[in-house]
Amino acid sequence: MPEKLVKEWIAKAEEDYKTVLTLNRQRKNKLPNSICFHCQQCIEKYLKAFLIYNESEPPRTHDLRKLNDVAASFDSSLKNIYDFLEQLNPYSVEFRYPGSSATLKEAKQAVQVMKKARGVLIKKFIGIRQPKLWK
Repeated sequence: MPEKLVKEWIAKAEEDYKTVLTLNRQRKNKLPNSICFHCQQCIEKYLKAFLIYNESEPPRTHDLRKLNDVAASFDSSLKNIYDFLEQLNPYSVEFRYPGSSATLKEAKQAVQVMKKARGVLIKKFIGIRQPKLWK
């Protein structure tokens, strides 16, 4: 397992996570599209890190369901987060272009779902020590 690459994916996932937390704390000028996008990106990167951790090349996709299908072939318990991924999946590309916009309510839900999925995924990296990232 290329631990360095796994750590790089995790670091990028955590950057998205911290971005979400920062944007979500803003009282004025909330940015629901950006919040939702970074929620999706956080989980996408964790899933790709998990695949590399299991010595599998991640498919070149933003579709969380497809990534999770591959990840679940290594750990069937990941099927339990499928509903979370279903909720975050539209935020990968759809909301980045005109014609679709996330609401504040959707952003709040995306943050909750991202935190739950992240919590499940973090536990899958038993051999990786990243205490500074996961605080």
